[in-house]
Amino acid sequence: MDIVLQVWGGLFYLINKICFSLAEGSDEQRKKQLKIWGWVIYILGVPAWVTILILKHNWIAASIEAGGVPSMLFGLFCVYKNNKKINPMFDFVATVCTYSFMIFGVSYSLYDYHGIHSLSQLLEIGVMIGFLLGSYYLAKNKSIGWLFFMLMNASMGTLMIVQDKPILALQQVVSLCFVVYGFLSATRTGAAGGRMKWNRKEVV
Repeated sequence: MDIVLQVWGGLFYLINKICFSLAEGSDEQRKKQLKIWGWVIYILGVPAWVTILILKHNWIAASIEAGGVPSMLFGLFCVYKNNKKINPMFDFVATVCTYSFMIFGVSYSLYDYHGIHSLSQLLEIGVMIGFLLGSYYLAKNKSIGWLFFMLMNASMGTLMIVQDKPILALQQVVSLCFVVYGFLSATRTGAAGGRMKWNRKEVV
């Protein structure tokens, strides 16, 4: 059962990163399709990750994965609507849900471990920061989100190594490669867009 969960969670999260990274630099229609698939696949991989993390008493990371579903739905909704006419209430609810789960996970981890006493807790905090800010910024099409995803992948990969989950550790390493690719593509696209705007100003 453990192997099944590792393959399920690892494969779905890897496909998510591949879709997101390939979306950068693509034309608008293909970009939209890839991002929709990326968010949907990410959501489908959540149950496996939450189960694995709970079984290892990784309460902070588990709560972030579960509480992040509204943010993922928000990201999916933003892409579907082309970031136009976004209901601010949806944004608010997603944010409240995510941070409520975060507070619950941190509190229960402190209760279960009687404070911060383990390496796994520190790594989970890295996952938490990377996931929350990475998902938030990518949902708003800001390339800085990729940097926070790098932190998330590095922290989660190290956590999986510590807890003897080789398949998931390898998945995090491969995902990190696609995250770096996504960041570089987004940066190049942003720079090209900036130069185009500057050239138009010169023409005017």
